[in-house]
Amino acid sequence: MSELRSPAGIDPRGPRFAAGITSVLLLIAVALGLTGLSTARTQTLGWAEYVGETDAAWAVTAASLAQRALDPGFLLLLAIALLFLWGVLSPRSAPWGVLFRRVVRPLLSPPTEWEDPRPPRFAQGVGLFVTGLGLLLHLAGVPWALPAAAAAAFVAAFLNAFFGYCLGCQMYLLLQRAGIVGRERPAAA
Repeated sequence: MSELRSPAGIDPRGPRFAAGITSVLLLIAVALGLTGLSTARTQTLGWAEYVGETDAAWAVTAASLAQRALDPGFLLLLAIALLFLWGVLSPRSAPWGVLFRRVVRPLLSPPTEWEDPRPPRFAQGVGLFVTGLGLLLHLAGVPWALPAAAAAAFVAAFLNAFFGYCLGCQMYLLLQRAGIVGRERPAAA
């Protein structure tokens, strides 16, 4: 069986397909984060609450570590972060890439151009960093950290999926121009 991959790069429609699925998952994570423990307030009843002088605390700060870890928004964002990690460590075996190569790509015409695989892989790392930071801050009891991280990652995935604008790829290109990433290794002496 012939391989449908160019030695010069990857089909640019693959990362956009993966970003589409990821954006749907992230939108659900945002909704779960907004309705879950991360944004809830503890209820205090009495005159102080009636007149607006409430001392209500964030529920996430009062919750135990186990309660924070079992929040549905946390669990979904954790699964998404693990998918980002998979995309960084082994992009050829990541589920959305495999689904694209085996099911979607055979239905499409051949790509007119190929893309360097390094910027999309870097973008997966950025997504991992953003979602991982939100997960850690949520576990630490920071209110709104979970939905804020999920929303930031959603915006990036949505822009990539529906407009073809990859924020992580643009970051990679800026860092490459600055000489921080993507430099050629010097020849061994």
